[in-house]
Amino acid sequence: MFEDQRSKTVIFVAHCILNQNSISDGTADHPGCIKEIMDLLIASKMGIIQMPCPELHCLGLDRGDVNGNTRPVVEENSRIRKMLMQSENQEKIKKIINLILYQVDEYLKNGFEIKGIVGVDRSPSCGVNSTSINNQEVEGQGVFIQKLQSELSQKNIKIEFFGIKAFEPEKARSTIKNLIE
Repeated sequence: MFEDQRSKTVIFVAHCILNQNSISDGTADHPGCIKEIMDLLIASKMGIIQMPCPELHCLGLDRGDVNGNTRPVVEENSRIRKMLMQSENQEKIKKIINLILYQVDEYLKNGFEIKGIVGVDRSPSCGVNSTSINNQEVEGQGVFIQKLQSELSQKNIKIEFFGIKAFEPEKARSTIKNLIE
């Protein structure tokens, strides 16, 4: 099955890697996508799966505060993280994770390779190596990534997670280059 031109290799990426317009006001480092990352992924000929943005789905585009851009990024991210922890938003995050788990299951059962899951560090939702808590960037994972890793682990699915920072495009490029080679 699937004996055509497809690579049978996919990568899951945080929504904002392909769409910086989705992130909180005052935090975009690029006008659209993170081009340095996308160029590499496109050249790799693997399928690119854009995960839904948990913050956008839970809090809207303005993240519940049209003045969020007046605060330092880690302060705004910490406020967003607290909101994501509310029970109604946890339910929304669970639904998003279930959609991703279904896709992961489908790709794996059909013999595809999943190269990894790429999140964006410092993010309150998609941070892999760092997130924002108590108005500072700290080691740890965002709310969404933490729950996604937990769910994958419970299903005994091992997928590597990688964190990049949009404001460090060359370092991010290096991380992705190592991942796809």
